[in-house]
Amino acid sequence: MKNENYDVMNIEGGTHVKMWTQGVPVEDVAKTQLSNTAKMPFIYKHIAVMPDVHLGKGSTIGSVVPTLGAVIPAAVGVDIGCGMMAAKTTLCASDLPDSLSKLRSAIERAIPHGMSPKTRGFRGRDEGSWNTPPAPVDAAWALLKDEFDAICLKTPKLKNTNNYRHLGTLGGGNHFVEVCLDEVGFVWFMLHSGSRGVGNAIGTYFIELAKQDMRRHFINLPDQDLAYLAAGTEHYNDYVEAVSWAQKFARMNREVMMTNLIAAVRTVITKPFDTHVEAVNCHHNYVQKEHHFGKDVLVTRKGAVSARAGELGIIPGSMGAKSFIVRGKGNADSFHSCSHGAGRTMSRTEAKRRFTLADQIKATEGVECRKDANVIDEIPMAYKDIDAVMHAQRDLVDVVHILKQVVCVKG
Repeated sequence: MKNENYDVMNIEGGTHVKMWTQGVPVEDVAKTQLSNTAKMPFIYKHIAVMPDVHLGKGSTIGSVVPTLGAVIPAAVGVDIGCGMMAAKTTLCASDLPDSLSKLRSAIERAIPHGMSPKTRGFRGRDEGSWNTPPAPVDAAWALLKDEFDAICLKTPKLKNTNNYRHLGTLGGGNHFVEVCLDEVGFVWFMLHSGSRGVGNAIGTYFIELAKQDMRRHFINLPDQDLAYLAAGTEHYNDYVEAVSWAQKFARMNREVMMTNLIAAVRTVITKPFDTHVEAVNCHHNYVQKEHHFGKDVLVTRKGAVSARAGELGIIPGSMGAKSFIVRGKGNADSFHSCSHGAGRTMSRTEAKRRFTLADQIKATEGVECRKDANVIDEIPMAYKDIDAVMHAQRDLVDVVHILKQVVCVKG
């Protein structure tokens, strides 16, 4: 069945699925995952699918899953609160230094990134190797600590995770920091990261608890990663509390990095400039209570961004491609949502098998970034065409700015 701007997939024994994927390929395995999720008895109304949809763990990445009376921890995932932050500056393209490598180096020193022990922040903050200024971290942690301590009283094993030490750090994978230019030449700062080690620990712990509950109550599932926590149970309440805190952590993590990013740029560009002329800080892996179609429900956005009417959001393209600052249209059928990016077309392993370092260098021409074999899995050709993705969701968002990166720091 077709609507003017979305397709409908009817699921036997489940709710239907509305897909904003016209003109964008969708894997058969992703459709199977969507079908499995739609058969869960607590799905409210329908599942909304964004044009960047692709295979995930349990549920597809790029989907919006509304539920009544239950939550699926694996649908939220382990990178709880992962999302984007962008800030416009008063700088113009002509204010950037001739050599952007110096700017990239300053950012890399200011924001620990990647997967080595040093850059992950495993060493104490009193040791000289730590690059991130402590003041923004301490101020942010002061707002998080009491609630975290209360969570740890219920779940002691979370206490020794990398929490405070990961504030202000980027992580690895597809996390990044970028300096971009908009369509008229203004400089923007943009970054992508989440709740780091503590969010991973919270997600992993409650995913396993949900699986244990399914086994205990002999509940058969089409996929064990659809294991859920029922409302009113101890584990449900504890999860909702912990995941809400992890989402706060993720937001503050991005704010700390943005503070340190701006300070790093000021060490290279001496011309005075203002920031946060327009700023956006939005999750795209999270769950929260919202009101839709007359009811209060839990909405899980697994690789999707809130796009209420007038709400600003960020849809990044791949490394070497353009990104978009968007304004939501408040489309009710999408549960006021839009895509969180371009979406992968292949696994990281397949990207490394298919493409060469020469391909990576060519695809990122004009961008000051890493150009080595370890980032081939992030090559732009491993992602969907961002223009096709944007066209498929034209009734979900309006484009406010188009950004093109000139510096990219990859985790």
